[in-house]
Amino acid sequence: MEHKVFIHTNHKQWLGAVVAAYSMKRNSPNADKFEVEIIHHKDYPWLHQREGQEYLRDGQRRVWLNDDLQSFTPLRFMPPQLMNYQGRAVVVDPDVFAVGDVWELLSRDMGDAGIMCRPRTGKKGKEGCLASSVMLLDNAKLTHWKPEATVAKLFEFEVDYMDWICLKLEPRALIELFEDAWNDFDHLTPRTKMLHTTKRKTQPWKTGLPVDFRPAEKKNLWGMILRARRHLFGEYAFLGHYKPHPDPNIERYFFGLVKECLENGLVTEDDIRREMSLNHVRHDAFEVLERIEPLAPPPGHPLGWDSAAQKQAA
Repeated sequence: MEHKVFIHTNHKQWLGAVVAAYSMKRNSPNADKFEVEIIHHKDYPWLHQREGQEYLRDGQRRVWLNDDLQSFTPLRFMPPQLMNYQGRAVVVDPDVFAVGDVWELLSRDMGDAGIMCRPRTGKKGKEGCLASSVMLLDNAKLTHWKPEATVAKLFEFEVDYMDWICLKLEPRALIELFEDAWNDFDHLTPRTKMLHTTKRKTQPWKTGLPVDFRPAEKKNLWGMILRARRHLFGEYAFLGHYKPHPDPNIERYFFGLVKECLENGLVTEDDIRREMSLNHVRHDAFEVLERIEPLAPPPGHPLGWDSAAQKQAA
C-alpha cells in the first residue's frame, strides 16, 4: 500500500503504541486507504548492541540505555526504508493519538517538501528545533535516510543526537510546516487532530508509577546537579513519580480508547495486568476503566478496522 502510518515504540510504551495504532483507524472514514504498522525497538539489534556505549547528545557524551523510556526514538527515521523509499508515511511517537482523520494528512499537498512537521516549543523551538515526533514523509525524497548508519555516527561522535532529532541535518528547503493541531502538545480541543501527551511526567497511563525516563541535563547549574545525582545514585534516583495529567479530558480520552481496544480484542486484561506488573501502566488502570464513560463514535465512521490484523501488528 502506498500510504502507511507508523508508530515506533519499545517495551515500556507498548500499550500507548497499540492504542495509538487503533486510534488512527478508529477516527478515519478512510481507514481502508492506509495501513498502520508498529515499529518495535526489540526488532532492531543495531540498537541493542549499543547498550552502555557513549554517544553525543546536546554536545555532551551520554550512555545509551535500551531500557530507557525513549530508546525507540531513532526508529522514527525508519519508514522510508521500510517502504522501499516509495509512497507516503506518517510516523508518530507511541504517545500520539488520532482525534481527527489521519488521511487528511496523508493525502495533503506537500508541494516540493519531503517532510512536514511542526516546530518544537520553548527554548528548543527558539533554537530552530523541529518536532519530529509527528512527521508526514514523501519517502522518495528521503533516500538519504539510513538510520542504522546515522546511529553509528552518534557513537563515533560525528553527529549530535539532538541535531538529528530536531531535523537540523536536513536541508531546510526540504521541510514545510503543518498546523500545530497535527501534533497538539498536551492540548485536546475541537481543533486537535493528533493529541500528543508529550510531557512524559503526566502521561495518563503512568500516573503514580516511579519515573523511569532520563531528564535533560542542560549546560547549566541544574544540569550539573542532575549529572551528579545520576553518577552518585543511579539513572532514576530521586526523580519522584508520574503525576496525573492536568486535563482530565485527556485521561478520559486515552482510557476511552483503551476500553474500546479491550472490547475489540486488540489488548486483553492479561496484557494490561502484565504491563502493570512491569510498572509500565498505572496500578489502578482497571479502576480508571470502570469509571470512564464510553467515547462517542466518530461521526459517519463505519469502524472498518481489522481487529486480527491490528492485534498481530501489536
